[in-house]
Amino acid sequence: MEEVGLAAVAFVGTHFLLSHPLRAPLVRRIGEGGFLGLYSLVAVVTLGWLVVAYRATPAATPLWPVGDGSWAIATIVMLVASVLFTGSLVRNPALPDPTAKTRPVPFASGVYAITRHPMMWGFALWGGAHILVYPDPSNVVLAGAIIVLALVGAHLQDRKKARLQPDFWPEWERRTSYLPFAAITAGHAQVGRLGGHALGGGVVLWLAATWAHIPLAGWAAGVWRWVV
Repeated sequence: MEEVGLAAVAFVGTHFLLSHPLRAPLVRRIGEGGFLGLYSLVAVVTLGWLVVAYRATPAATPLWPVGDGSWAIATIVMLVASVLFTGSLVRNPALPDPTAKTRPVPFASGVYAITRHPMMWGFALWGGAHILVYPDPSNVVLAGAIIVLALVGAHLQDRKKARLQPDFWPEWERRTSYLPFAAITAGHAQVGRLGGHALGGGVVLWLAATWAHIPLAGWAAGVWRWVV
């Protein structure tokens, strides 16, 4: 259990350090390509350590009982997370832009009307759902690390993007919200069509990912818990 905690701290901590305070000095010293190589190596090593430590930790007594009610909530949360994730793959200003072109600030629509960080919130909801239905201490640490990485990372991304894209990101922040539905509540965005890629892709991802628990983990998750 202690090793899982150490690995989680290493995975999350090195990501934040390399992505923010250490990025500029390292790029100056070893170049952009060298930095990307170092970043990838550290990410793979620390993630590998976390996975190995997690798999080697024996299952402990669950922190709370889990019944069909918890599974129903987690199933719905995972569907929402899947829709947010697939919706974030199209027209996402937060994704790297290799062209670095100046572009007009769009009105928030689809998943971006809900939050300007739909991918990060998708990961966070994934972590929360897995903690809810599998409250093993080591799993709480693992999924908690994903939640922290996603939500703190989204906040730090806002600060970095505002600095790198002063003509775009501050206005995009004004039209959107970090917290889900806050921009809609404030009247800065409106609920609109999510699009086929978000809804259709999200449902396909949700069904496939939950079904994959059967061959990979040996137990059914999501709707398959009641179907299989």
